[in-house]
Amino acid sequence: MSFSPPSPFNITTPFAFPPNLLPTDSSPKWMNKADNAWQLMAATLVGLQSVPGLIILYGGAVKKKWAVNSAFMALYAFAMVLVCWVCWGYQLSFGDQLVPIWGKIDVALEQKFLLEPAFLGLFPNATMVFFQFVFAAITLILIAGAVLGRMNFYAWMLFVPLWLTFSYTVGAFTIWSTDGWLTKMGIIDYSGGYVGPRLTKDRERFPPNNIILMLAGAGLLWMGWTGFNGGDPYAASVDASLAVLNTHVCAATSLLTWLILDVVFFKKASVIGAVQGMITGLVCITPAAGVVQGYSAILMGLFSGSIPWFTMMVVHKKSKLLQKVDDTMAVLHTHAIAGTLGGLLTGLFSEPHLCELFYGSPGKYMGLFVGLHRGTSQSVSHGFRQMGVQITGILFVIVLNIVMTSLVCLFVQLIVPLRMSDEDMEVGDEAAHGEEAYAIWGQGERLENSRFSNYNDIEVPSKGPGSIELA
Repeated sequence: MSFSPPSPFNITTPFAFPPNLLPTDSSPKWMNKADNAWQLMAATLVGLQSVPGLIILYGGAVKKKWAVNSAFMALYAFAMVLVCWVCWGYQLSFGDQLVPIWGKIDVALEQKFLLEPAFLGLFPNATMVFFQFVFAAITLILIAGAVLGRMNFYAWMLFVPLWLTFSYTVGAFTIWSTDGWLTKMGIIDYSGGYVGPRLTKDRERFPPNNIILMLAGAGLLWMGWTGFNGGDPYAASVDASLAVLNTHVCAATSLLTWLILDVVFFKKASVIGAVQGMITGLVCITPAAGVVQGYSAILMGLFSGSIPWFTMMVVHKKSKLLQKVDDTMAVLHTHAIAGTLGGLLTGLFSEPHLCELFYGSPGKYMGLFVGLHRGTSQSVSHGFRQMGVQITGILFVIVLNIVMTSLVCLFVQLIVPLRMSDEDMEVGDEAAHGEEAYAIWGQGERLENSRFSNYNDIEVPSKGPGSIELA
């Protein structure tokens, strides 16, 4: 290898590197550097949705007394999921098949494995392990949103690894692994209360302590969704570009739809409502992001901004059954209902040629509307079959999560109470962690007379009359 030095050197003969100093390329020939770089970037964007995105969103969206606890639940889950993921979670989700719904247990730590090509995509397994980890982590952190302000933190510490192992990995293998039975059936998924209630007064009034902070977290969640959906083709491809655009179009449409409904029916432009609409749009478009046209993304935004709004603002308030469900961050409406809606609309709007770009299987995937439009008996049959597969997948995930979550909660309850005591819930962060989110006097010190404060264990020398001594 040689090069001609710049003109200031005034040397006319090329310079040759000594053989032992020749630059080397550590990338194997099979790896696509652009795809690998994009996949790592997409994974990082998804990670930022959790840390710090949902940490900030949760910390600002709850009562002041729960800001530390809510943020800490997210931070803990992110760390715990990563350790479990590389030790056994990844191979259970994407490893060699053990049974049709689960992979063989193994680690994802061996250098030989991590540097080999991933099961899909022109990049190493190390990249795929990290990319799939951030999806697992944000799933657990979203679950936390339903139990903020009431779940015992020690119970949460046990719940996270157990739910990851016995619920998430089963769903991941079934839907996203190439060996999963729903995958083989042809499901289109572009990307994927035992605790007891809060105190009555917290359920009746649970205002956010910092709406601006909440908006900052929501913004990170929105922008991070670029990697959430843009990374799922496992390539820096045209399909990834389409998925990113559709994601943001649907989210914006959903936000505006929710906002308009709030203004029309409640005469107030609610910031919190706008954030809810943004989230329902992001959740709804996720299974369809790269397999539907832009017009469909707008329609999905209209549906995701109106149907969850109706279930939350009308049905929930009138249903005695739903009012018994204590869902701190309205996860039922923003994720369960919006996600179900997205799965169904994917079965209606998916385009065969876009599905071929993503799955590489011509003619296998076809939305019902396309099948009806083409009019042939085969196309109509394909369309109805796709809707049947989508509904099967939705029912499977619902049953899996209900059963496994219930069993995990029952097991955890044998070891530690799931719900905080009424006394601890009355106090909040200081009772749970001995810390508070915001200074309430002086230079950030806590009140000396608090029985939860560490200051109670510190002796401060007396400085004369009027000084306070802490025993």
